[in-house]
Amino acid sequence: MPSNARYIRSGRLAGLGLIILLAGSFLAGCQQTTPYTTEALAANDFQLRHPIIVDEGTETLDLPVGSGMRRLPPQMAAAVSSFAADGRRRGASVMEIIVPSGSANESAVHSITPGLRSAIKRGGFSGKRIVTRSYPVADPSISAPVRLAYPTIKAEVEPCGTWPDDVAGDFANTDYYEFGCATQTNLAAIVDDPADFIYPRAQGAADQQRRSTVFEKYRKGERTASDYKEGDGATVSDAAN
Repeated sequence: MPSNARYIRSGRLAGLGLIILLAGSFLAGCQQTTPYTTEALAANDFQLRHPIIVDEGTETLDLPVGSGMRRLPPQMAAAVSSFAADGRRRGASVMEIIVPSGSANESAVHSITPGLRSAIKRGGFSGKRIVTRSYPVADPSISAPVRLAYPTIKAEVEPCGTWPDDVAGDFANTDYYEFGCATQTNLAAIVDDPADFIYPRAQGAADQQRRSTVFEKYRKGERTASDYKEGDGATVSDAAN
C-alpha cells in the first residue's frame, strides 16, 4: 500500500474516533440529571411555585352612587341582598357599610343607606349585625362608592408578574418561573368554597326512592339502569345535508 494511502486511512480512523468520543461525551452529559430534591421539584412544579393559600380575608362589593340618587334602585337592592346571602352562607356574622365622607355624593349616600340596611336584612343579617362606618375622601368634587364588606376565608395566590430569569436565555428545558401562575389564580377565584382546597366535602345523603326502585328491579331480574337509545339528544342540521 502506498504511503499516502496509509496516511489517508489513519486520518479517517482518527476523525472517526474523535466523533465517537464527542458523541459519548454528549450522551454522558445528557444522562446527568438534577437530583430530585425539594428545590428541584419546586423549580418545575407550578403548584409548589405558585401555591393557593387559604387565609382570612375580606369580601367586598362597591356600589356606585350618583349625586342625585335618593333611593336604592331595585337592581342594586337585589345585588346587595344576594351579596348578603352569600356572606351568611359563608358563615359571616357582621356586614359593614362603609360610606364616603366629604365627597360630592355624601348626601345621596345618606339617603340610600336605610335602603341598603333593608336589603342586607333580606339577605339574612339582623340589624344588630350591620355596622356603618365612613372613610375620608380627599377630593370633594368626586362621587365615591359605597363599599359593603364582610370577613371570610379566601383562596389567593401571590401576584403574578415576577420574572427573575431571562426566558430567552434559558436552555435547561424547564418551565419558566411564571408558568402556571395565571391558572392557579383563576382556579382560586372560581372555586366557590375555599375550604375545598383543604379537605373534601362530606358525602350527601343517598336517594332513598331511587335506591328502592333499583332494588325492586334487581329482585325481578329487570334492568336497573335507565333506558338509553343511541342518538338521543343529538340533532343534525338540515343545512349539512
